[in-house]
Amino acid sequence: MYRERKAPSGSGRAIGFVAQAPRPPAVLVLDDSAAQRKMLVALLRRWGFDATSSGDAAEALHLAQDPRIGLIVSDWMMPGMTGPDFCRRLRASGREGYQYVILLTSRSDMSDLSEGLDAGADDFLTKPVRPPELRARLNAGARIVAMQGELVEKTRSLGDALDEIRALYGAIDADLDEARRLQQSLLKNTQRTYPEAEVSLWLQASGHVGGDMVGFFEAYPDMLGFYALDVSGHGVAAAMVVARAAGMLSDAVPERNIALSPYGDGLYAPLPPDLVAARLNAQLLRELRGERYLTICFGHLDRSSGIVRMVQAGHPNPIILRAGGEVEVVGSGGLPLGLLPEASHVGFSFRLSPGDRLLLHSDGFTECAGGDGALLEEAGLVASCRRHAGLAGADMLSAIAADLAEHAGGNDFSDDVSALLLSYFGR
Repeated sequence: MYRERKAPSGSGRAIGFVAQAPRPPAVLVLDDSAAQRKMLVALLRRWGFDATSSGDAAEALHLAQDPRIGLIVSDWMMPGMTGPDFCRRLRASGREGYQYVILLTSRSDMSDLSEGLDAGADDFLTKPVRPPELRARLNAGARIVAMQGELVEKTRSLGDALDEIRALYGAIDADLDEARRLQQSLLKNTQRTYPEAEVSLWLQASGHVGGDMVGFFEAYPDMLGFYALDVSGHGVAAAMVVARAAGMLSDAVPERNIALSPYGDGLYAPLPPDLVAARLNAQLLRELRGERYLTICFGHLDRSSGIVRMVQAGHPNPIILRAGGEVEVVGSGGLPLGLLPEASHVGFSFRLSPGDRLLLHSDGFTECAGGDGALLEEAGLVASCRRHAGLAGADMLSAIAADLAEHAGGNDFSDDVSALLLSYFGR
């Protein structure tokens, strides 16, 4: 609180402000002696306290509910209710805000003082009261009441801030849930079956949203494009980048798919995978300016012949599961996209025979740590594939995911995990 301080007339000085000292809490005096009450009230008012008094303890309990009263001076011995009894009932009243109670007594026995403290008294003064000591005790009590009031106000402010934070987190969680649903919607179909092949997809983010994505698109003639993406980092930023990249490989608007070229009559043919990697790298460099990078396995399958042409850019090696039980790991690594403009990637090809499968997976599989800290690694993933080779596409991915959860000790993975399984039937 401030009050204006006027400059002396003609002084030419600017008017300033001085802070007023905080007003001390009001004092309630409880004593069955009218003379004692009158004497104490006179002293208190002389010292600047707002003082009131009562000779009846029950009435004093009612007066003490006044929020202005922060100090109480009470006699110990009174008819009907002693000072300690008054303290007990005062503390049990549930009044908001602390009141500092000083008991006036002629007792000095330690057991009596302990009784008063146990009842809720804060301080004692022996009779006859010495004014300087009473004033010092009241000032000390006033400081305690003021600090308690500040603490209550700060606690209330903190509670309001926590409520606001909870509301904000609730809104953020709702937005993240919506983002998760939108990201899952990018997986238009987790399984698609063609006469010659079947594609199965699985994705689990380590948080609400993640930086992994798997998908496929159709191209003419008899061509099936497919990809597995992994953006560096986690959370919303990574999810936005991966959504952008997946959008550039979507057949929803084929003329915007950087992996397709117009073929005529509204048809589109796939571009060579190494050219797709170069185009995607250039686009990411323009949009991200080196802040994030992306790993990818991209390819397309000729459904009639089983020939697969692929490119690998920093993504884990694809795994071929042959119908006869053999396992082949293909690919040669390559630099991630979005880092260097001069990065080049060499495509490779192989043929799938009827009954063969191709698995693309993110490093969330191979770098998943178990309870002992050991990583699953590529050998563990291959072993899981062998165990479940007899299952159909989606069921096989579910079984491999269950093995991963068992290795990790639960379904809460530390990294995003994704997989694409391409099963080839042939004609």
